[in-house]
Amino acid sequence: MLRPASPNDAERIAEIWQRGWRDGHLGHVPEALVAVRSASSFRTRALERIDATMVVDIDKAVAGFVTVIDDEVEQVYVSKERRSTGVGDLLLAEAERLVGAGGYRRAWLAVVSGNTRARRFYARNGWMDEGLFDYPADAVTGSVLVPCHRYVKPVARQPTGCRPSLLR
Repeated sequence: MLRPASPNDAERIAEIWQRGWRDGHLGHVPEALVAVRSASSFRTRALERIDATMVVDIDKAVAGFVTVIDDEVEQVYVSKERRSTGVGDLLLAEAERLVGAGGYRRAWLAVVSGNTRARRFYARNGWMDEGLFDYPADAVTGSVLVPCHRYVKPVARQPTGCRPSLLR
């Protein structure tokens, strides 16, 4: 059910990501960012991050994914039809484990201020809102600063040698 993503998953990850991103971000991020978040941009970014991504399979199909870069839980998305089924909780718990396995004591993530559904989800899972900051989102022309809330959570550090096979 939970496994490292492979290049074959990139198309499905991009589809889930684009739909979820639009649900939570439209109307809450600068238009300059919306303008560059095309279907092809999500496919490219999904493939670039594939080695740092875990997926949940249900009925032989990717139902959601999480991407962890160092101590940042960079992306957590669940397909619309699998929301509120526990998939997000499973992915977030795995992200916390991966951050700890990387030797970090605390995980962090950015949530767009207007994305109340996501903010409630993280709070329900024990994440603390440290306040507002400008997140530099990658765009074709450089970074676009996006008003976000920084959420943090202490994680259990894993002993050296317990790095996940995710880092191929």
